[in-house]
Amino acid sequence: MSHSQTFTGYVGTYTKGSSEGVYTFTLDVAAKKLKDVRPVANIDNPTYVNISKNNQYLYAVVKEGDQGGVAAYTIDSHSGDLTFINKQLLEGASPCYVSINQGNDMVLTANYHKGTVESYAASSENGAVEPASSIVEHTGKGPNKERQEKPHVHYADFTPDEKYAVVVDLGTDQIVTYTVDTDGKLTEASRFSTAPGAGPRHLTFHPNGKYAYVMTELSSEVLVLSYNDQDGSFTQLQAISTIPADFKENNQGSAIHLSKDGRFVYAGNRGHDTIAVFQVHEDSGQLTFVEWTSTEGNWPRDFVLDPTEQFVIASNQETGNLVLFERSSETGKLTLLDSSVDVPYAVCVKFLNQ
Repeated sequence: MSHSQTFTGYVGTYTKGSSEGVYTFTLDVAAKKLKDVRPVANIDNPTYVNISKNNQYLYAVVKEGDQGGVAAYTIDSHSGDLTFINKQLLEGASPCYVSINQGNDMVLTANYHKGTVESYAASSENGAVEPASSIVEHTGKGPNKERQEKPHVHYADFTPDEKYAVVVDLGTDQIVTYTVDTDGKLTEASRFSTAPGAGPRHLTFHPNGKYAYVMTELSSEVLVLSYNDQDGSFTQLQAISTIPADFKENNQGSAIHLSKDGRFVYAGNRGHDTIAVFQVHEDSGQLTFVEWTSTEGNWPRDFVLDPTEQFVIASNQETGNLVLFERSSETGKLTLLDSSVDVPYAVCVKFLNQ
């Protein structure tokens, strides 16, 4: 390519301190630099964002007074600017996760504080979100009295074939699969329980659709699950720690992502302040530990592989910095390039889809 290849990314934040909401940035592949960081949507606590597959719309969780919900934006394909479309709010705390299906006509949110999952119809014409069409409230609790006193839904997204929605509940140690009908109604199809007290947080599927990898927040493990796409059920194959055996301080597992070739799993540690790298065994889907890489900051809430997968960008919530690593596609290992890019209370990082 004659011109320098660049990619546009977005960061969701907690709007405390100097944070102004949703930020955008540019990754310059040739220069190996993050640049042009600026706020593009001034809203309250857009801690999680997601982008429609056609890159036309960005959906952000939002807090407004005593209400919370989801806000929709149009993405300007040239400037990366966001234009507000509309929002839908419900009583109570704001969600912590938002996802959108391939057809851009269904949005899911997970609500940690309320222990609920919500579905919203979205317009594939203009991206607008309709009022919530289905709200499912979980019940139960786990053995950790401080963190599992009630349901805490942390993740709601679609299976690769979009036959089901998968909902991860940290409070009840459960992963619940729902069918989603055309009007957004969620009906339970299957339920998987982790080891008590694991506190599952986020889930990602292997590109082959046969395996899923779950990050546990409380036990700091990656759970390797086999996935049955016929009935939406999961079976555990492996649990592997994301922190050293001798690390006794507070650690909370955060994000989990896979390389597109399915060869490497990356898992975030808040407290140990690292990304743990694992190699995937092709025949079994199981993991072997490769290394830990420091995130050069405090409380790495999320990270993302760039569209070329030559780079990983991590977001440290408490030190408010984005960190750029180069990634080896051979070994999966990460090499630090820059840790000086400021985004206050950075939580979630996403790139436009390629």
